[in-house]
Amino acid sequence: MAQAQAQVAHPPLEGAQLVIGTIAVSLAVFMNVLDTSIANVSIPSISGDLGVSSDQGTWVITSFAVANAISVPLTGWLTDRVGQVRLFMASIVLFVLSSWLCGLSPNLPFLLASRVLQGAVAGPMIPLSQTLLLASYPRAKAPMALSMWAMTTLIAPVAGPILGGWISDNISWPWIFYVNIPVGAVAAIATWTIFRNRDSVIRKAPIDGVGLGLLIVWVGSLQVMLDKGKDLDWFSSTTIVVLVLVAVIALAFFIVWELTAEHPVVDLSLFSRRNFSGGTIALSIGYGLYFGNLVLLPLWLQTDIGYTATEAGLVMAPVGVFAILLSPLTGKVLPRTDPRYIATLSFLIFALCFWMRSRYTTGVDTYSLMLPTLIQGIGMAGFFIPLVSITLSGLPGHRIPAASGLSNFVRIMCGGIGTSIFQTAWDHRTIMHHAQLTEQANAYNPAFGQSIHQMGAAGLDQQQTYGLFNTMVTQQSAQLGVNDLFFISAGIFVALIALIWITRPERAGGDAGAAAAAAH
Repeated sequence: MAQAQAQVAHPPLEGAQLVIGTIAVSLAVFMNVLDTSIANVSIPSISGDLGVSSDQGTWVITSFAVANAISVPLTGWLTDRVGQVRLFMASIVLFVLSSWLCGLSPNLPFLLASRVLQGAVAGPMIPLSQTLLLASYPRAKAPMALSMWAMTTLIAPVAGPILGGWISDNISWPWIFYVNIPVGAVAAIATWTIFRNRDSVIRKAPIDGVGLGLLIVWVGSLQVMLDKGKDLDWFSSTTIVVLVLVAVIALAFFIVWELTAEHPVVDLSLFSRRNFSGGTIALSIGYGLYFGNLVLLPLWLQTDIGYTATEAGLVMAPVGVFAILLSPLTGKVLPRTDPRYIATLSFLIFALCFWMRSRYTTGVDTYSLMLPTLIQGIGMAGFFIPLVSITLSGLPGHRIPAASGLSNFVRIMCGGIGTSIFQTAWDHRTIMHHAQLTEQANAYNPAFGQSIHQMGAAGLDQQQTYGLFNTMVTQQSAQLGVNDLFFISAGIFVALIALIWITRPERAGGDAGAAAAAAH
């Protein structure tokens, strides 16, 4: 009863107010998501300037990810205590402030503290952006609101490495943080102008101290394990083993506590709803595959094909073409069709793109690299919008901030897990293929003998011949390893379609629309 009373009826925005409100929320989301990837390519510059090793420099990414992952699922509880608009405004303002502090950092500890603050205040921004957009649009146009949100969420991770690399090469690394200041200022002013009288009623919910503590412990341990696992050689490291044990034990206690607590800090009961579970799991695993490949493809291009960071980033750029053009169309079509059809088509397109990439060779040309990326944009246009619509389908308005926060939390965690798994799996598959190819390098293999003879005839001595051969084997092994992961990704996307069809969403006009109406 108290939760239902905590809602205030606000009519949808119209005209210029709707346009400005949508732009303001989208800018805030773009700034937030951009910061999850913009620092990745700048780590060498940051480490060199601050006089630390690259290994220490990676904590710039880890510290943000840990703080962000912990704060995202707290969105529902914080919204009850602060209000949707006030919390969103505070997130933007503090994000701008922390970005300014990051740019001013004279040493690594100061930068890490600033990144922790930045990650923590960024957490509620994405879930609340969904809530505010849904409440701003008429019920029938709620899918259009989600299409606006999806464009910024999908394009920012691609733009981040390109922008970060260009800034680091042509200006200086602090500007990867300073760019947030004007963007955040515009977003904050516009948000306050449009939404200041549309806040939700504050409800002083008790704090679940035990649940919050367990959340911090298991998420923090898991994030550090994922980020440092590759550097420490995973389970051969005592540190990684301890982190895994702590994460598993704390997670088990967290689940039991949150399911029995009177005022849980994270509403895990949402997973009892078929639409929320199916939509969230399909979206999160799909995003983990997408994000893992988003890291893997440029890394392979730079380390084995000879592309620069900027060139590798530009290969990924066409993904935004169809994503931007078709997302509004998806928003228009969604109210008139079953969102499961659109999501299924999206997953099939993703599977097709990854299958095309699994056919790459070491002599791959630019056209072959960019064609799947261009096609992938079609799939991205139908990825977020219908799945978020399914996830929120049938939920009362007072549960949307908590549901959006929990769904985004699982998605972000799967993105981090996907990145770590893909890099580790690529290393293992490369080593395996290298061993298999080397086994063929013996005196009884005519092809090997002929290759060695041709290299010798070209004027290479024995040491040079075997060195060149090993280089070719290494490059081919990496190629086969990356092809394996692309093929596996295609298969998983096809399998995920089953998760989409266990859901039973309402008519698309009511999916996000009902949530929007309730959120009013």
